[in-house]
Amino acid sequence: MTETLLTVATLLLLEGLFAVRVGGQLLVHWRAPDWLPPMERWASGLLPYRLLLGFQVLTLLLMTFVAVAIALGWPGTADRWPALGGLLVLVASVYALSMLVRYGLRMARRPDERWLGGTIPIAFHLVLAGWLMVLGSYLRS
Repeated sequence: MTETLLTVATLLLLEGLFAVRVGGQLLVHWRAPDWLPPMERWASGLLPYRLLLGFQVLTLLLMTFVAVAIALGWPGTADRWPALGGLLVLVASVYALSMLVRYGLRMARRPDERWLGGTIPIAFHLVLAGWLMVLGSYLRS
């Protein structure tokens, strides 16, 4: 029971961090306050913002659903799934490693922006990788 509560709390904390990113980006898109970085710092620009926001909202809904399902012991989450958990840990590890490589490449290409320039997307991809790692570790155990 304690492991489940700790897992749910950690998942919700990481989800909350991601929600702050989504909310911050939305605030910059609508209002562009001076105290937040400009819009181009929040995303890579690979997706139009409307599409990105849609994916972010769907991701937050899925994250909430999973956390609630684990907290309430819904069927499919009360039992452990070691194979799925192992796969999620592997995916999370590759995802996090790729973001660290991305960070290194960015810093090598843009020495004028060291250490934090352009890192908002990278940092929050690491948050998502962490969320997957926590979920995978829970399902694997």
